[in-house]
Amino acid sequence: MARVLAYTSPARGDLYPLVPILDALQRRGHEIHVRTLAAETERLAARGFHAEPIDGRIEAIRHHDWKAKGARASLAAGTSVFVARAEHDARDLRSAIDAVNPDVVVLDVNPWGAMAVAEASGRPWAAVAPFPLPISSPDAPPFGPGLAPARGPFGRLRDALVRPLVIGAVERAILPRLNAVRATIEPRLSPVRTADDLYSRPPLLLYLTAEPFEYHRRAWPANVRMVGPCAWEPELSLPAWLEAVEPPIVLVATSSEYQADAILAQTAFDALAGTEMTVIATLPSDDPGVLRVPPNGRAETFLPHGPILARASVAITHGGMGVTQKALAAGVPVVAVPFGRDQPEVARRVEVAGAGVRLPRARLRPETLRAAVATAMDRRGGALAVAEGYQAAGGPEAAASHLESMLRSGTFTSA
Repeated sequence: MARVLAYTSPARGDLYPLVPILDALQRRGHEIHVRTLAAETERLAARGFHAEPIDGRIEAIRHHDWKAKGARASLAAGTSVFVARAEHDARDLRSAIDAVNPDVVVLDVNPWGAMAVAEASGRPWAAVAPFPLPISSPDAPPFGPGLAPARGPFGRLRDALVRPLVIGAVERAILPRLNAVRATIEPRLSPVRTADDLYSRPPLLLYLTAEPFEYHRRAWPANVRMVGPCAWEPELSLPAWLEAVEPPIVLVATSSEYQADAILAQTAFDALAGTEMTVIATLPSDDPGVLRVPPNGRAETFLPHGPILARASVAITHGGMGVTQKALAAGVPVVAVPFGRDQPEVARRVEVAGAGVRLPRARLRPETLRAAVATAMDRRGGALAVAEGYQAAGGPEAAASHLESMLRSGTFTSA
């Protein structure tokens, strides 16, 4: 039996995909310790985990990237938060390691200071990526703007020109600050040179997606293992009205971290008002009371998505990786309207996989959204193909097996 210490950023989108992996490890007899959002510790303790909150100063540093204009500015604003938190999450994980003395450390890819502590600890450790990885490849477009995969020599030329303008600019702005923090954690740690270098540091990197949603690449770095999405949500009682709702049902999901995307729900209500569809919008970071909700609509701060998706005809999402993959795993086609962060990349993958429609934020209007919903409903076959790819990847059990393999070997070795 191994003692596992899991550490996450202060975001449910980082924690929730890790929970089923920890469940699988616990079923195999491992002892689970978690450091995460203060609001989630009681729920995790009820699962049998030893759960404690992360340092409150980390939670106090909030994302402001929704104010940024353009893919490069949004990416830079988002990553700057990880740098600002790094000093605190580094100290926090070091304290947790001292307290728990774990056999293995598992953390998501966003607490960059904690990743440096894990790297310097001399212990087996793994990172979990629940979002698109910005690892470069000749088979994938430059990360950030949500470009379609290149075709022919002109496409390759486009990628060569765009990559330094987007990822290169962010690297130049962020890496000196990140390396300064890493130097204070452990002077012997080598500097991070590129985004690829950052994600090559974990001996094992569990990537929570799979083809055909992720672009096919002839080769991934040796430490990367795609295991498919590991969806989890709290077990909450469902409202009585939900059981009475008749299909067709449209789920509208906005971000769990504020990014001014309530307009997505309002546009969906306006677009589908008076139709036979029931529109159920979940707005975990916004007040649904400010919306104009038609008779065939419902607005809630939070509802479990699983029971809705089991009967849904289409999902309208902000392009968040978690809810988008959750819909596709249920075979539900998606209209993805990206607002920022990694969402343009997620939305483009929906389109390329033939599993729904990508609708740019600048084109979000009732008439365009209504047309996108109609088109997406004809792409259930693509969503089902993605769901089959996810299932074949193995999910939480495959992730747990990779972690156990690393522990047995002492070092990560390619399968």
